[in-house]
Amino acid sequence: MISELHLPLILASSSTSRASILRNAGLAFTQVAARIDETALIESLIAEGAPPRDIADALAEAKTLKVARTAPPDAIVLGADQLLVCEGRIFEKPAGRAEAEAHLAFLAGKRHDLVGGVVAAKGGEVIWRHVETARLTMRAMDAAAISDYLDEAGEAVFASVGCYHLEGLGPHLMSRIDGDFFAILGLPLLAVLDMLRTQGALRS
Repeated sequence: MISELHLPLILASSSTSRASILRNAGLAFTQVAARIDETALIESLIAEGAPPRDIADALAEAKTLKVARTAPPDAIVLGADQLLVCEGRIFEKPAGRAEAEAHLAFLAGKRHDLVGGVVAAKGGEVIWRHVETARLTMRAMDAAAISDYLDEAGEAVFASVGCYHLEGLGPHLMSRIDGDFFAILGLPLLAVLDMLRTQGALRS
């Protein structure tokens, strides 16, 4: 089988979207939530003048290594994170409905970058890293349209930076999307599969 893994794979994330991407590709894995203080790390890196791609990479690395410390030595641990950047402002996941409405009101009618970092570790050491940026443009929306969207999409979108699930109702927010679909969902699958082949976890 082309999807049969020869090494254990651990997803260092509680994300249902990332898990679905791996599962739909036929990969067997275990899922372990990586608890880190994302806000503190982001604020520290911003204070140091780090660009968004370096911040996304650092978040992914922190999650990966947190789980890798207790993982079996032959396991590949995969961690990922995303940043949404619009007009120089970095957005995190909204804390609730009011913040979700505020985020969407700011993003409406504008183009933003979704910067995703993914890092793999084995034996407690980083063996691979990848950063990918997608560019999305939201259509212009008034407060009523934003409220209607959130009513229909439900609280599940609060778990996503930008409050959109492109596998769900998210496309209704967009006027243009440029970038890898899997990366936008949270995991650049093609790059991950290539890494797994290089590491001997998948048949070449």
